[in-house]
Amino acid sequence: MGNRLSKIATRTGDDGSTGLGDGSRTGKDSARIHALGEVDELNSFVGLLLCEDMPAELREELVSIQHDLFDLGGELCIPGYQMIKEEHVARLDGLLEKYNADLPVLKEFILPAGSRAASTAHVCRTVCRRAERAIVALSKAEQIHAHPRQYVNRLSDLMFVLARVLNRFAGGADVLWQHERKRG
Repeated sequence: MGNRLSKIATRTGDDGSTGLGDGSRTGKDSARIHALGEVDELNSFVGLLLCEDMPAELREELVSIQHDLFDLGGELCIPGYQMIKEEHVARLDGLLEKYNADLPVLKEFILPAGSRAASTAHVCRTVCRRAERAIVALSKAEQIHAHPRQYVNRLSDLMFVLARVLNRFAGGADVLWQHERKRG
């Protein structure tokens, strides 16, 4: 893994470049830095979600996901390095199965709404989708492992499910899209 920061304001990025974990430099507008930034933003929003009231077990699982996202950032920061593996994706598959098991079957689209915790989970979902698009774009420009892309794809699905779970935890339900509502 790369060096830890001991000095924050280095001024080395004043020229529009930034250092990667392997010591090389790249433009701050590169696909790699874009993907890294999206994952960092996602991790920050998961941190915001953790400020909400939720079951203790779910809180622990989200903290674990935050650590995974930090590892994913490390992988993106060091070309050729791998930290996110098949077992990370499988763990998310297990969480999807676990949390989806008790939810009612969806027959309508739902709005990203309800409790504040659920709405924050929906923000996490949309930021996760953006991070996924950035990782896909990076994979077209540079060779990266497939697991980071798979991980964020599963994580966005999980955030959708968790939004539904959190609405129920708050005593509410899904906010259904009313496709035939009166307009005007």
